[in-house]
Amino acid sequence: MDWPHDPDGEEGSEGGRKYGMAILAKKLDEDEDFPLSKAEFVEEHADEPIRINYQRVVSVEDIFEHVEGETFDSIVEFHKAVGAGMRRGGFWDYHPEGESPEKKSA
Repeated sequence: MDWPHDPDGEEGSEGGRKYGMAILAKKLDEDEDFPLSKAEFVEEHADEPIRINYQRVVSVEDIFEHVEGETFDSIVEFHKAVGAGMRRGGFWDYHPEGESPEKKSA
C-alpha cells in the first residue's frame, strides 16, 4: 500500500521503530485533546500507517473499525478502548488476560 508517509520514518515513528499504541498515542495531547471524538480522530488520521509488528502495517481506520465508543474522556479511556479494539481485530499477538489460550501472554 502507498502510505502518506513512511511508517518507520520521522513522521510515522519519530525516526525509530515504535509500534501500535505508541504511534496512536503520539498523535494526541493528553491535556488538550480530551474529550476526544472517535469520528474526528479517524477523519483526521484515517489513512495514516500504524506498524503493528515487524511485518505488518495497517491504517488508523483499520484499527478503529474494531474500537467501541464514540468519545473518550481521557487518555486512559482511549488506551483501554483502543487496546480492546486491537485485540478484537486480531492486531495483537497476545492477550494479557489470557482470553485466548492459543495466543501468547504478555
